[in-house]
Order: sequence, then C-alpha cells, then structure tokens
Amino acid sequence: MSSGSFLKRARDRLTHKRSIGFGLEYIGLATLRFPRLVALAVLAFSILAFSQIPRANVDGDLLRVYAHSGPYYDAYEHLSDTFGTFENDIYILVNSERLVDPEIIEQIRFLAFDLELDDYAVGTMSPFTLRRPVPGGGSIPAVPEGMLTPDEVAFTLMDLQQNDPMMGNLITPDLSGIVIIVFPDQARVRADGAAALIASLRETIAPYQSEDLQIELTGPPIWTTEMLNASVADQVKFTVWGFALGALIALFALRSFFGALIVAATPFLAVMWAMGMILLFFGSFTFLTIIVTTLVLVIAFAESMFFVFNWLAFWRDGMEPNKAVDATVKLVGPAAALTMLTTFVSFASLALTPGQGIREFSAAGALGTSLLFVCLMTFLPLLLKLAIRLGFRPPPKNSRVLTAPLPFAWMLASRYGRPVSVIAIIVTLLLIVPYVLIKPHFSFEDFLAKDSLALSTAVDIDEGVGGVAPLYIRVPLLGDDPNIGAVDFEKVRTVHQILEGHLGVNKVISAASLTSYTDSGFSRQEVFDSVGPFMRQRFVTEDGAQALVTGFMPTIIESDVLKQLVDDLNAEMAAAGITDAEIGGFRILTTFATDDIVRGLQLDLTLSVIINLALIGFAFQSFRVALASAIPNLFPVLGTEAWLYFSGEGLQLTTVMALTIAFGIAVDDTVHFLSHYLHARRDEGMGHLDAVRHTLHRIGGAIVATTIILCAGVIIVVFSELPQVALFGTLFVSTLAFALIGDLFILPALLAAGGRFFHPLGRIGVRMADEDPTPDDPLADTHTTGENRQPARTPH
Repeated sequence: MSSGSFLKRARDRLTHKRSIGFGLEYIGLATLRFPRLVALAVLAFSILAFSQIPRANVDGDLLRVYAHSGPYYDAYEHLSDTFGTFENDIYILVNSERLVDPEIIEQIRFLAFDLELDDYAVGTMSPFTLRRPVPGGGSIPAVPEGMLTPDEVAFTLMDLQQNDPMMGNLITPDLSGIVIIVFPDQARVRADGAAALIASLRETIAPYQSEDLQIELTGPPIWTTEMLNASVADQVKFTVWGFALGALIALFALRSFFGALIVAATPFLAVMWAMGMILLFFGSFTFLTIIVTTLVLVIAFAESMFFVFNWLAFWRDGMEPNKAVDATVKLVGPAAALTMLTTFVSFASLALTPGQGIREFSAAGALGTSLLFVCLMTFLPLLLKLAIRLGFRPPPKNSRVLTAPLPFAWMLASRYGRPVSVIAIIVTLLLIVPYVLIKPHFSFEDFLAKDSLALSTAVDIDEGVGGVAPLYIRVPLLGDDPNIGAVDFEKVRTVHQILEGHLGVNKVISAASLTSYTDSGFSRQEVFDSVGPFMRQRFVTEDGAQALVTGFMPTIIESDVLKQLVDDLNAEMAAAGITDAEIGGFRILTTFATDDIVRGLQLDLTLSVIINLALIGFAFQSFRVALASAIPNLFPVLGTEAWLYFSGEGLQLTTVMALTIAFGIAVDDTVHFLSHYLHARRDEGMGHLDAVRHTLHRIGGAIVATTIILCAGVIIVVFSELPQVALFGTLFVSTLAFALIGDLFILPALLAAGGRFFHPLGRIGVRMADEDPTPDDPLADTHTTGENRQPARTPH
C-alpha cells in the first residue's frame, strides 16, 4: 500500500468514513460481540465502585472552593501562615437581662474559664481574659472578681466598652450581652472534625443554659458544619427522590412496571459508579461535587429512556427483539457518544478557571459523564437481552401525553416555519445584550444553610456590637522590633486610623489600640506582656517584621459595599504613602475571588458553546447542521441569563456552572433529532420536509419524556437547604425547559424554513443496524452487502 493511499484512508477515516460518535459506540459493539467478557468487566468495576461507598463523606470546607484560585487566595494563605486569623474562631453570644447582676457576671466568668479549659480550645478572648498592666510590672484582671453591686459591674463593663477597642467588640452597648471568642486547636479539629469541636463546646455550655442565660454559638466552623449537614441531607434526598421520580416518569411513559425497572437500572448503576470513583479519586464530596451524582442520575435516565424507546420501536415494528437491541446500539450509540462528548466538553471547560473546588467539580462531572456512557453501552444492552430471555414482552405504545405537543409542533414548522425562525433568531440575538452586560454577584449568606441558627446568631452579634467578621491589613515593618519602634508604630497607627474611619470607633484592633495604656506610662513591651503571647501574635510577628491591623465588620455585608470599602482603603493608604500594606481575610477572598472565578466561568460557558457547536458540525461534517443547532441551544441559555440580569440576581458561582452544564445536556436532544433527521434523508431516501416530520414523530415523544425526567430529577435540587445549590437546580430546570421549546418547536421550524439551505447533507454517515456490520454480527445476514445493497428503512 502506498503512503498516499494510507494517508487518504486515514484522512477519510477522520473526516467522513466514521460515525458521528467518532467510533466510541464500538464499546457497545464490543458488548454485542463479547457479552460474557463485558459482563465480567461490568461486575468487576461495579464491585470496585461499591467498595468505595462506605467511605462516603462530604467536606463542608468552603475554602476548598477557592483554594489555588489566584492572588486573593495566596494573600489569604500568607496571612494565615504569618499571623493565624480569626476565621476559624467560634463566637459564643451570651445574653441576659440581668447581665450586670454580680451573680450572673460570675456565672459568665466561670463559663469563660470552662471554655478556655475545653479539650478543643487553645485559648479564649472575653472581658474575663483581658488583663491590665500595673505599675511595677505584672497585670490584673480587667473585670475584677467579687464585685458586689450591679452599679459596680455596669461601671466596669462600660469602662471596658468605651476605652478598650477589643472589648468594644465583645460587650453590647445596652449591657445585655457578652461575646466570648474561642480559639480552637486546629490540629485536633483537623484530626477529629469540626463536629467533635462543636459537640464538646455545647457540652461545656449546657450546664450554664438557664432562664437567666441564653447562649448561642456561631462562627465559620458552625457555618461549615451546617453546610456539611445540609449537603449530606441533600445527597440522600437527591439520590432517593431523583431515582424515584425518574422511575415513576418511566412507568408513566412506558406504561410497564418491568419496563420502568429496566430504564431505572442503568441510572442506578451509573450513579454508583460515579460515586465510587469520585470517592476513590477525591476522597470526599464537596457541596459542588455532590451535585454531580444528581446530574449523572438524570442524564442516565434520559439516555436510558432514549435507548429503550428506540428498542421498543424496532421490536413493535416487527424486528426480532435481540436484533432490535443490536440495531438500537448501532443507531443510538453514535448519537449517545456525541451527546456524551458535548456534556464532557461542558464539564471539562470549567477546569480552565482556577480554584480547587471548580476543578474538582469539572473533573468529577467529566468522569461521571464518561462512566455514564460506558454504563449505557455495556450494562443496558446486556440487561435488555437478559430481560428478553426472562420473558419480557413489549408494553403498549407510549403514553399519548408525550406525543400531544407533536402535531402542534409540526403545524408550526410546516405552515409558519419562516416567521417562527425569524422571531427565534431575532430574540436570540437580542438576548446577547444582557449576556454581555450581566455582572458577577456574591452573597456570603447564600453559601450557608437556610434557616441557619448560627447565621441568625451572627446577625444578633452584628446588631449588638456591630459585627465580628474580620478584615485584615498586613503592614510590613522596617525596624524588626518585636515591640514596634516609633517609626513603624506611626505607620501602624495611620493604617489603624484609616480603617477606623470606615468601620467606626473601637471597631479596629492593633498595636495602636493600646495607647490608653501607653499614655498612662506603660511601655509597649509591658502592654504586650500583659495581653500574653497568644494575643500578642495578633498584633505583631515575633521577629517584628510585620504588624496586623484587624477591623470588625458586620457578618452580612453586600459584596459591592465590601469591594468599594477595599478600594477606598487602598486609595487612602496610598495617599498616606503606604503602598506595601495588604488587605486580606476570608471575606475579601470570597468576594474578590468569586468575581474572578465567575468571570472565568462566563468565558468557559462561551468557549463551551463554541466548541460544542463546532463539535456537532465536525461530527456531522456539515456547518449547516451546526447552524441549525445553534439557535435552539443558545436561546435557553441566553434567556435564563437575561432573567438573571433583569431580576438583579447577577452571576454567581453555581449560576454559570448550571448554565454551562445545562447547555451541554440540552444539546443532547438536538443531536438525537439531527441524527434521526440525517438518517431519514440519507439512508431512507426521504425528502427534506418528510424527514423533518418523520423525525419529529419518531423521537418527539422521547424528547418530551427525557426533558420531563431531567427536569423532574433536578427539580428536587431546588429544595436544597443550601441556597447556592438550590439556585443551581432552579436555573438548570428553567434552561432545560426552554431547551424543550427549542428542540420541539424552533429546530423543526428552522429546518423546514431552511429549505434548500439544508438540502446538502455533507459526507458523514449515521450508522444504523445494517451498516458496517461487525464480525459475527447477528444482523449481518439480514441485509445484502456490496454495491447492490439498498438503504434499509427504519421501521415506521
């Protein structure tokens, strides 16, 4: 064979002498040829996946989403490594109408001491831990023991509140509440888990709860634990209800109990495979990757329904049932492979945006999509042949409810195809405007569980002391003096005053907060020694190279307000000649990094759309087909983004992810429609309009059924306890519902109105039961081959 001939064959194989599934359907053909071997492989892989399920757990660490996401995460990590932060602290709000009663204040003192001795605490900060320096060295408690009258208690607390910035953030103005901050032992918490920490603290405070003392916990560890609990509840709810809804819809569509079981078996196994492999590779789920199992479940239901619909259609039209399975593998397999690739591209495109959580979601989704396709091409054909052997009989024809919209869809396409197409194109083009204008939006409380008691406690703290959410400014020093020299102290004081000008008096702590003591004649060293080594490191590093200025904001603060605050702080520090100070903290990280991530995801969505449309065009070897698929699939995505824009919701993390994945899945029905349309044109010799009508009636019911399954399966996500996850479900369902309109009404109208434009069919073939038979193909002897072979018609 000449090199030219070889290159021509290779080029032909890459271009038109291949299936639209790029040969991936050979997994299904291998199942038909080697059923026992494939069955053993399926069994072995299932055992591996099921062996991982007992390890199932959900990591509720929100920081995992932002890890390695860029400069804001790097700044946060540097800040944490240098000073430690208040981000992992637990805030305990103690309320009492009799707070100034000497007996009550002593009970709270004992509570503070017991909390400090808790096995999971390395220290606490409260009015009872604060000590004041005394002349001659040493220190005394800022809240003396043994006070005798309410007036004496009130005077002491008011003095601390007004003159000590740290205590101003821990004592409510009306003297009805005190905040105790617990500093957890991070090594032990990492070993035992945040739940053990919280349980230990609740056990410590339980004896103090009474009518006179109301004690509540809040803070990031509480929030993440609530998120974790909500995620676990979601996992159970999504899997059970998604599976149940899919099975019920399959039962309604097929009107056969055993038929519904057959449809449901593949999604069940695909979810188990996906869960097992996610746990194997990532060790745990996150509140993002947990969504992947639901997506795998509903996509598997949709593809399984398509497969079974076609199998039953061949069988009802007279084909021997085992050969109908083989025919379905060869007809549906390539289209299923292409739909898998479009969904895979949508998931994979997300990996272009930095952030560990986003990339894990991307990888988990791509992995789950691949496993789903393998399960469809191996397990389902084997299951169908087993069902036939066990005596399964085809159920009656599909429910008329599924085919009810089809006559109207055909009427629109055949009579009003051109105006429908023009309107669809104009509307889609107009929807690009809000797509360009929409901006990122971040709301911290949207990451927390609904009706979060910890969040409501944080709001109470906000209302009482003005907030305890920290904002940090790291200030490099020149003197390398652990007690901060005069020049460096002025720099710290300047930053302190700038931050205090925005957050309010006594809302900032730093070395400059201690001037009330230094003005009384104490040296900074004496003051630092009086607060102890644990608190000292919150002001300055041991080597004196860096100082920390900490401001306290409300827990609930709009992202736009926070971004403006940071811009103003940077501008004022620059005007004061301080250009090397760095603003950081978890709230800064989540707000600014979310902007970057969302903008990256928006580009990923655009790239996913372009690549998937190009992939469809290349798969069918026809740019006309790609154009036909563009409007029906752009319309739902752009329409959903337009709703977000006009409603003021903006773009959030799960918003763009939902749109990207929904687009990849919405393309699936379009691929199946175009695959059947081209097969009717090429292999059955139908005219253009006849092929459109035949395809609409042939798989229109399956499109309706699969969309109902996808929407019903994902709609349970709308009821998630986590607002971000609930938003994902809402947008996903709305996008798929719009996609049904696109595939059922817009796509047929575009094809019908296109007329001559769609007459050229390109060169790619759509494989069918009688095409390219494999060795030992049970269908090979049912058709003629060679030059005299005539195209076989799909049964009507």
